[in-house]
Amino acid sequence: MRLQRKGDDLYPDAMMVSAHDVAAVLCQRLPDLQALKKHKLLYYCQAHHLASYGRPLFKENISAWDHGPVVGVIWHADKIGETREGNVALDEAELNTIGYVLSRYGNLTGRDLETLTHNEMPWQRADENRRPGESVRIEHEWMRDYYRQEGAPEGDSSNIVLDSEEVSEWLSDARERLADPLQADDLARLRAMAGRG
Repeated sequence: MRLQRKGDDLYPDAMMVSAHDVAAVLCQRLPDLQALKKHKLLYYCQAHHLASYGRPLFKENISAWDHGPVVGVIWHADKIGETREGNVALDEAELNTIGYVLSRYGNLTGRDLETLTHNEMPWQRADENRRPGESVRIEHEWMRDYYRQEGAPEGDSSNIVLDSEEVSEWLSDARERLADPLQADDLARLRAMAGRG
């Protein structure tokens, strides 16, 4: 078994599933899944798995692109029409991560998820030195640390289901507020808004 050193963690490459395996499960559970939404859900699966278990869910990198986080190998496979079925059976922890992400983000549109990811530190950090049309890898450590702290659910919020129309309304002026640092999104306010739905 080959080990890949990343930060302080050792990830056994041979034991990790592929992003194709995770995408296959997402597509089974959401049959009409569009590409934009698929990439954001893959990102959230990876991020929440890193936060919960301290190791990646899948081995492929995620990069910041113009429209948010993207798994490059999945994008390229989709572009040439190569649909790969999952080859590896996922274990209970991996399926639980996917289930959690779908329960938390599955009702949102791809655009909603793009806006959410653009307002979170891992994508913003990768995007700092990225030129339009280019990509920069989003590091595992950034996702793990962010979702263990800021992006982690508090208390019993794991059963919150986000409504796409309501989130779209909340985020309708996000770009304008982001440009004005005095009006930046307040995490506590967003959590309070999510808790009432």
